[in-house]
Amino acid sequence: QVQLVESGGGSVQAGGSLRLSCAASGFTYISYCMAWFRQAPGKERELVSTISSGGNTYYTPSVQGRFTISKNAKNTLYLQMNSLKPEDTAMYYCAADPIDAGRWCPSIVFTYWGQGTQVTVSS
Repeated sequence: QVQLVESGGGSVQAGGSLRLSCAASGFTYISYCMAWFRQAPGKERELVSTISSGGNTYYTPSVQGRFTISKNAKNTLYLQMNSLKPEDTAMYYCAADPIDAGRWCPSIVFTYWGQGTQVTVSS
């Protein structure tokens, strides 16, 4: 049974940094896509970043150059967020799917989701 558990959210001032983590238990696939999504109050869920098992990464333009996605050998997913802005305030969700999509990870529908961790950036 796959379980994704996010951590690392919190409240910071604009310009600050946070590092989100997503521990993936039961997710032992060799080929996969993993991602971070976010959803702000009253807005649709937004894809923030993806990473494939082969290391292909994608960032939505609004976070390019400020956020960095990474993973370790145990398929723990990270999102380093620097230079945070008030508009980054949202619930952040980890997602994963056992598909070999490479650079097409941003286009897939993810099967597994975490419960989310709140990020609040004040001005």
